[in-house]
Amino acid sequence: MGSDSKELLGIEPLELRFPFEFMKQISCSMELTNRTDDYLAFKVKTTSPKKYCVRPNSGIVPPRSTSSVVVTMQALKQAPPDMQCKDKFLVQSAVVTEGTAVKDITGQMFKKESGNVVDEVRLKVVYVQPPRPPSPVREGSEEGSSPRPSWSDGANINYQDTSPLISRLTEERNSAIQQNNKLREELDLVRREISKQNGNGGFPLVFVVAVALLGILLGYLMKR
Repeated sequence: MGSDSKELLGIEPLELRFPFEFMKQISCSMELTNRTDDYLAFKVKTTSPKKYCVRPNSGIVPPRSTSSVVVTMQALKQAPPDMQCKDKFLVQSAVVTEGTAVKDITGQMFKKESGNVVDEVRLKVVYVQPPRPPSPVREGSEEGSSPRPSWSDGANINYQDTSPLISRLTEERNSAIQQNNKLREELDLVRREISKQNGNGGFPLVFVVAVALLGILLGYLMKR
């Protein structure tokens, strides 16, 4: 293996630029290029794991090939001060043997203490104004010529694993299902009470109103 490799994965761009818009999910992509003759495992981390979705957040890049990673920022309710973002990403890579699967990737692989050939690249997050037309990241920063940023405080940044899927919608769906089930149980209970009252020759108007309201709420939740 290329034990003398210093830079394992070429990453473009080195700044993740998001056109900022209120209440809207925004995505951008980065290209991970393996310029070595080895198989490389990678893992993406961020300082704000609840704010971003990364697909895929880990994987294998074969020799002399490129893989794409899509980073999606959750919808924001307000603009940060001066449109400045302090979020950062960390892309870790390590040389692995041919045949290594994605499910075999562990955090231990990317530690130098493991004896593996490892590399880390830090990326900044930048907000840009949406009305601006698409343009290169910066003049003079063409693909392949962008130097890696050098940050003296890199060791003090708390990077955490990213999520491959946005879980917020799933949580909301599960909550709606639970509410539906609870309403169904209450509706069945009211129906049983009405049946009892009906067997005794009649039932109060309040039960009719309760059934109607529960039916409306249940129908509304099922449409969500």
